[in-house]
Amino acid sequence: MLNEYAEKLQSLAVFRGILKEKTTAKLLKFLISPTSGSYGDFVSGLYEHGDSLTDFLTEIVTEDENPYIKRISECREIPVKIDEAVRKELAFLQELSQLTSEEAWTAVGEGAPFARWSVHEADFLETYRERVSALHTRGFGIFAKYHAFSFKDGCIVPIKNPDGQKLSQLTGYELEREKVIANTMALLRDKPAQNVLLYGDAGTGKSSTVKAIVNEYKDAGLRLIELTKAQLGELPAVTKKIAANPLKFIIFIDDISFSADDDNFSALKAVLEGGAAAKTSNTAIYCTSNRRHLVRETFSSRQGDEIHASDTREEQISLSERFGLKVAFLKPNKDTYLQIVEKLALEYGVAVTPDLLTRAEAYALRRSGRSGRAARHFIELEAGRTNV
Repeated sequence: MLNEYAEKLQSLAVFRGILKEKTTAKLLKFLISPTSGSYGDFVSGLYEHGDSLTDFLTEIVTEDENPYIKRISECREIPVKIDEAVRKELAFLQELSQLTSEEAWTAVGEGAPFARWSVHEADFLETYRERVSALHTRGFGIFAKYHAFSFKDGCIVPIKNPDGQKLSQLTGYELEREKVIANTMALLRDKPAQNVLLYGDAGTGKSSTVKAIVNEYKDAGLRLIELTKAQLGELPAVTKKIAANPLKFIIFIDDISFSADDDNFSALKAVLEGGAAAKTSNTAIYCTSNRRHLVRETFSSRQGDEIHASDTREEQISLSERFGLKVAFLKPNKDTYLQIVEKLALEYGVAVTPDLLTRAEAYALRRSGRSGRAARHFIELEAGRTNV
């Protein structure tokens, strides 16, 4: 029986990608050569996912990026032979998911194994149909398993431990944040969405807003791909890779600014103007900056020898105007800052007293000034002292 399972597993065509998963590779090795060592190696790998073989196989099958799911996502016709292969392979994988540890161990020897796994009934075809019907919110491949990504060596790479910031944890700037949320909802609803510039003072929650929005709406099909300023030239490659994906993407560039002769300036300008590297309908570009005018200008640059220097300066200054939506996050005044402190204090279980507010104001003045970040740092310090 195990040898037959091994042959069928090796013959997978549509779901062949699951053989690259390390635990599946260990399972195949055991099926080919059932020894106590290969058994233990497989079970050890399985335990990293849980104790259920059925759940493990269900997970890797539904998240697999394969020719069938790609055709579905691109709204292409499914050839009859591919459809037949999907059904047969799912039927086999369902059968394999019912293999018990006791049945597997009989091929090894007498006695009982130290480690066992569990199985349960499952309908792989129906489960897969449900996943296909939810492609626009669940995704497939790495986009089904993760929601935040970076770009490295020409590949979209998952961020396995992204910032877990939640919208409910953000205090202040509700009106500013609502504008960004409304634009994001337009993207999710297939309505026209704007490229967004969140600009203003440091520590006011610009980056946290973007990350929290993605965390909030990831189950609605929103994903984030973070690029550095130096990777702006890679935007065409990124958008090409996700153009046919049924999910929605925020391409996020944090803390941008440019010098007058920065090549990355031209790359971003081309995207915002809708050139060859323009975003696709399932993406929006969100940038944050501490500067409203994204190009740094010096007095010496104004005294150069360019004949039409004023035209160049106008082009540089107008870069921020190419964003369809600009949202300012400015340092709060005293009253707003103390309101943020009070809300955070309640969140952290710190008693709100006149003395606390006085010390919060002094803390901000000793640092770079009033901001949501300063308020959070102060309250975290107070909470630490209270819990000692």
